[in-house]
Amino acid sequence: MTSTLPVPPMAAPVEPPPPPPTDRHRSRWSALLRGPATDPAWARPGLLALLAVTAVLYLWGLGASGWANAFYSAAVQAGSVSWKAFFYGSSDAANSITVDKTPASLWVMALSVRVFGLNAWSLLVPQALMGVATVGLLFATVRRWFGPAAGLIAGAVAALTPVAVLMFRFNNPDALLVLLMVGGAYASVRAIERGATRWLVLAGVLVGFGFLTKMLQALLVVPAYALAYLIAGPPRLGRRIWQLLLAGLAVVVSAGWYIAIVELVPASMRPYIGGSQDNSLLELALGYNGLGRLSGNETGSVGDGGGPGGGGWGQTGLLRMFDASQGGQISWLLPAALIVLVAGLVLTARSARTDRRRAGLILWGGWLLGTGLVFSFMQGIFHAYYTVALAPAVGAVVGMGAVLLWRVRRHWLAAVTLSAAIAVTAWWSSVLLGRSADFLPWLRPVVLVGGLVAAVAVLGASLRLSARAAAISAGVALAAVLAGPAAYAVQTAGQAHTGSIPSAGPVVAGGGFGGPGGARRAGRGFPGGAGPGGNAPGGTGGFPGGMPNGTGMPGGGFPGGGRPGGGLLDAATVSSEMTALLETGADSYTWVAAAVGSQSASGYQLATGRPVMPVGGFNGSDPSPTLARFQQYVREGKIHYFIGGGGFGGRGFATAGGTTAGAPGGGPGQSGGSRAGSAIAAWVAANFDARTVGNTTVYDLTAPTTAQ
Repeated sequence: MTSTLPVPPMAAPVEPPPPPPTDRHRSRWSALLRGPATDPAWARPGLLALLAVTAVLYLWGLGASGWANAFYSAAVQAGSVSWKAFFYGSSDAANSITVDKTPASLWVMALSVRVFGLNAWSLLVPQALMGVATVGLLFATVRRWFGPAAGLIAGAVAALTPVAVLMFRFNNPDALLVLLMVGGAYASVRAIERGATRWLVLAGVLVGFGFLTKMLQALLVVPAYALAYLIAGPPRLGRRIWQLLLAGLAVVVSAGWYIAIVELVPASMRPYIGGSQDNSLLELALGYNGLGRLSGNETGSVGDGGGPGGGGWGQTGLLRMFDASQGGQISWLLPAALIVLVAGLVLTARSARTDRRRAGLILWGGWLLGTGLVFSFMQGIFHAYYTVALAPAVGAVVGMGAVLLWRVRRHWLAAVTLSAAIAVTAWWSSVLLGRSADFLPWLRPVVLVGGLVAAVAVLGASLRLSARAAAISAGVALAAVLAGPAAYAVQTAGQAHTGSIPSAGPVVAGGGFGGPGGARRAGRGFPGGAGPGGNAPGGTGGFPGGMPNGTGMPGGGFPGGGRPGGGLLDAATVSSEMTALLETGADSYTWVAAAVGSQSASGYQLATGRPVMPVGGFNGSDPSPTLARFQQYVREGKIHYFIGGGGFGGRGFATAGGTTAGAPGGGPGQSGGSRAGSAIAAWVAANFDARTVGNTTVYDLTAPTTAQ
C-alpha cells in the first residue's frame, strides 16, 4: 500500500459509435433513454428516475398551500392585469407601492397567471418546475467532471434537502434565485473547460438576473465562480483577469438596466419602491436588502437585528447552520460535505493548475463556505428558508467528494475519511431527528445503526472486499444518510405552507418561527423569544417587555395569526360578507380599500381581484402614502374603505378600530421607519365611523363621521 493518496485518473473521452443508419426516430429515443455512450447503462435511467421522483415530490398536492405567501401572490395578481404593475412588481394594480424585492420571480408567475388564470397551481407550478430544472442542471454540471454517479448523488441530496422541498413548493423568490445560481455554476464549468469568454459572460448574465430576483444575495456565489476560473482557467493569467472583468461587466449590465430605468423614471410616474425610506431602488438594494442584512442596520424593518448576538434573528456564529432553527432545514449532510471537501482538496493538492476536479471543489466549496459564513454571521433579518441557497452546494460537494474518495478507497486514509463522513452524518441525523421526538421515533435508531454499519462496511472495502460487497455497502450508506432528510422532505411536501416565514419539517424543540403557515415553534421565536409575548408553546420571552395586554400583541394575538385583519406574517381571513361589501361599487374607486401592511391588504385583494392599497408596504413602516397624500386620495374619492387591524404601521401599531397599543419609542423591535401608517390609522379612526362586518372593523371613507 502506498504512503500517499493516489490521484484518481480522469476517464479519457470516448467517441460514441455512430447510430445505425436505419430507423432514425428509434435511435433518437434510444439516445434519450440510454444517454451518452460513455456513461454506464444505469446513468440515464437513474437520472430520469431522479427527475421523476423530484417532480412528484415538488408537485404532489401543491394546491393545498393556496396563496402560499399572499404578499407575493397579490403582486402576481396585480401584474397579471396591469403591465405597469408587472414591470415594477407592484403590490396592487393601481401601482401605489412595490414589493420589497426586484421583480424577476414575479414576472415568471405573472406570465403563468396570464395564461392559466389566477389560482394556486398557476402560482406554484412554475416554482416546482424550477426545482426539477435545478436538480437536472446540478446533475449535468457535476457529471461533466466527476461522472454520473457524483451527479446523481448531488441531485438526490439537493432534491431531498427539506428546505429545498419547501421553497420549490412556495412562491418566494428563492426558487428562481437558486436555479439561476446553479445555471451560473454550469456556465462557469463550461468556461473553465475551454477558456471560453462567452460562457463566462453568460455566468455573469445569470448572476445579474439573480440580482433582479433577490438583489445582493445573488452576488454571494460570485467569488466562488471567479476564484475557480482564476485558478483553473486555461488561458494565461492576464487573459483570465480580462475575461473575469468582462463577466463582471455582464453582471452590471444585466442587473443595471432595470435599476437605471426605475431610478430615471420620475417618482410621480411609478409606484413607490417598497422597503425603502427614500423611494429609491438603489437604497433598497444596498440598504434594507443589502448591507443592512449584514450589519443589522435596516431602517424600517421589524426585529431587533443589531448587536453581536444577532438580536431577534437568532444567535450568530459558526454553529448557526446547525442550531434548532436551521439544522433540520439544511444541515443533514453539511458535516459530510465539509469532511469530503477538505479530503478532496488534499487529494488534488499536487494536481496541475487546470485540474478540473480541484476546480470543481473550489467552485462548489467556495459557494458553500462563502454563502454559509455570510448566513452564519449576518446581523440583520435572517430566516431559515434562506438556507435553500446552500442546498446545491452541499449536494455537489457530497457527490464530488464521495466519488473521489470511493475511487481510491483501497488506500486506508481514503477509506477512513469516507467511513468517518458516513458515521458523522448518521450521528448528526440522529441528533436532528431527536429534536422532533414525536416524529417517526423508530427512524432515529434505524438511521444511527444503519449508518454506523455502513461506515464499518465502507472501511472494510479497503481490505479488498468484492465489488458486489463494496456496492452493497455504498448503497446502505447512501440510504442511511438520506433517510433523515427524505423523511423530513416527505413530511414537508404533505403539509400546506402559508405566510411570510415558512419552515420545513415537523415542529422541533428549541426552534424559531416556521412550520405550516409560519406557525411558531416550541422554544425560541421572533424576535427575542418564543413568540410574541411568549405565546408559542414552551417558549419564553417575546417582544421586549411584551405588550400592555400581556399577550405580546394588540388584541391578544400575533398579526396574521388568524385575525380577520391579517397582519405582518399572513394574509387576512376574508369573509363572504366582507368580499361582497368591497365589490359593491368597486368600479368607481381606484382602490376598493386600504389597510396598513401588505399582508393585511393582500388577502382582500386576492379575495376580490380589486386593488387594495397596502399602507406602509410590507412592514407598514414605509412612508407611502404620507398622511397628506392619503387625505388627498380620500377627498378625491379614490379609496372606498379603510380596514382596521392591520400591520405594524411604523412606530407603534396601526390598528384603527381595534386594540391600539404602541410600543415606547417604536413598534416591537421596530428599526426606525415612517410613522405614516400609524398617523393614517389614527386620522381615520378620528374622522370616520367604524362598522363591523363579520369580525372585521371597516371605515367608509366616503362618509365622514357626523360628530366632526
